[in-house]
Amino acid sequence: MSAPTSPSTARAAAAWAPRVVVGAVVVALLLVGGTAFRVWQLGRVDERQPVDMIVVLGAAQYDGEPSPVFRARLQHALELYEEGVAPRIITVGGAAAGDAFTEAQAGEQWLVENGVPGQALLPVDEGRDTYESFEAVAAVAEQRGWSSAVLVSDPWHSLRSRTMADDVGLDATTSPTKRGPVVQTRETQLRYIVRETGALIYYHLTHGSSDFSDPGLG
Repeated sequence: MSAPTSPSTARAAAAWAPRVVVGAVVVALLLVGGTAFRVWQLGRVDERQPVDMIVVLGAAQYDGEPSPVFRARLQHALELYEEGVAPRIITVGGAAAGDAFTEAQAGEQWLVENGVPGQALLPVDEGRDTYESFEAVAAVAEQRGWSSAVLVSDPWHSLRSRTMADDVGLDATTSPTKRGPVVQTRETQLRYIVRETGALIYYHLTHGSSDFSDPGLG
């Protein structure tokens, strides 16, 4: 039989328990707060520079017509292309059940309609989530000798996107769009920063892509 716990030991454990709980809460708050700050910070930075490719992250589309969120991303990618940031644009994103178009196809179609030549476009619609889409882009890039990319998404999606791109071996920078529904009001911005903070922490803990928290899907 184990020796009974002495009263002094029990008192010491009781005294330390609240401190452990408080310490854990403080660490959690620092983690969440620090991540939120980094999401906000990178969302305000435009890292555009000459690269091999502009990668536009997909968002909702309706029978081939990009949603306002997606259209804002595509418009920004078009501007980068016209500035000569890269000689090609990669559109990514799959299709929801019942859709006739993938997000990648809808994005490609919109860019063609707005003056980008077809040979400068490459739709990559493989992958069930953002991380798998980046894996598909990385595989295509390796085959063709491309390595550097500017990622185009919403500001608060930039950090998670760049983290995933780095993890699959892409040399990635970000150039977020400053237009569209995601940045219209402070309330909307705060909501998406909170969502992206949770999604990024989830990704770091599980290496899983929590696309239910992707602002492009909202």
